[in-house]
Amino acid sequence: MSDAPLLETRGVSVRFGGHVAVKDVSLTVQPGTVTGLIGPNGAGKTTLFNTITGLQKPTSGQVFLGGVDVTKLPPHQRAGRGLARTFQRLELFVSLSVRDNLRVAGDIHKANGRNKIDVDSETDRLLELTGLTDVADKDVADIPTGRARVVEVARALMTDPRVLLLDEPASGQTEQETEVFAEMLTELAAGGLGICLVEHDIPLVMKVCSTIHVLDYGAVLASGDPEKIRTDPEVIAAYIGTEEEAV
Repeated sequence: MSDAPLLETRGVSVRFGGHVAVKDVSLTVQPGTVTGLIGPNGAGKTTLFNTITGLQKPTSGQVFLGGVDVTKLPPHQRAGRGLARTFQRLELFVSLSVRDNLRVAGDIHKANGRNKIDVDSETDRLLELTGLTDVADKDVADIPTGRARVVEVARALMTDPRVLLLDEPASGQTEQETEVFAEMLTELAAGGLGICLVEHDIPLVMKVCSTIHVLDYGAVLASGDPEKIRTDPEVIAAYIGTEEEAV
């Protein structure tokens, strides 16, 4: 199974009554890459993430982690196999410091026996890696939303994932923060992590992703490298707009 993708969905569909939220979606995430998932609001991106992580059962199709079928596994067992994610809505302990938010994640991860990490050392390492050392001892409630998004990423990294799903992590970030964030994603991927990025910041997606999938009405409208997606007439019409706006 060593040649298997870190993450793979095969023909995943999700229906809520008569509404098809996700339709026959197949994609892969390879180690050392950032894979983009874009599309209009309501296109099914978050539902797909929920299905990958086990929060939502698929109507049909399969989810694989490292070549192993995890479709029937609960979320905590998928996490134990190296899957982590962030959410559109911040899921942090706002009354705790940035440092303590990471420590809590590390303590839970260690208590579950998934990794014998030194929580304090790993916290310091990730604070440095994610550029959060200057706000490490501030309560999350007292830092800007854009920085809090990065805290969520750092907290997810405390679980030592092989695959990281990021749901609109650049929301609320300034232009400068997004530039730094892009560099961080590139560095994380270079270390072997597989990342799947849901994001409306098209320049960010074009910059960091090697492969992009466009969802529209739950189905994959187009897949390819950034240049192919940027110039695809159907993608431009359905989501991106003019080519100039996509640059």
